Amino acid sequence: MAYLEHGKIYAFDFDGTLCQEAYPGIGKPNKAMIRYAKKLKEKGNRLILWTCRNGQPLEHAIAWCQEQGLEFDAVNQNLPEILKMFGSDSRKITADYYVDDRLSGISLLLFTSFFCSSNRRKTKYNQSNRTLSSVINLVSNSIARFSQLWERIAL
Repeated sequence: MAYLEHGKIYAFDFDGTLCQEAYPGIGKPNKAMIRYAKKLKEKGNRLILWTCRNGQPLEHAIAWCQEQGLEFDAVNQNLPEILKMFGSDSRKITADYYVDDRLSGISLLLFTSFFCSSNRRKTKYNQSNRTLSSVINLVSNSIARFSQLWERIAL
């Protein structure tokens, strides 16, 4: 389901993703991830800062992001378009992609981002014999494509 008419919604975690873990302080910037987020924004995507921080630590994180040149469309809440679409807010942030250091594995992110998001790839998957080795093969190819894309975007 596309949530926006143009672009995608990316929810970025803060600690361990945009910067190194140092809670309640702020760690060194993850410059590659910051460049990636900026490029996504430049391409018309919407960004949400999605973090467990609140109060003063959250205020410091927002200020730090602004110092890095990162501007978010929302912080720990859904976009206005999402609120309008569903008629209310929920505790879960609605996004097309979640960028977080605590994902249950990079292959899950890669599989979602580079395999399931393309109708062409979905069709290819549906036509395959769906064995475990086929899925592993497809995820491995997605990892290779992701690595190439990451190098172009983040550098």
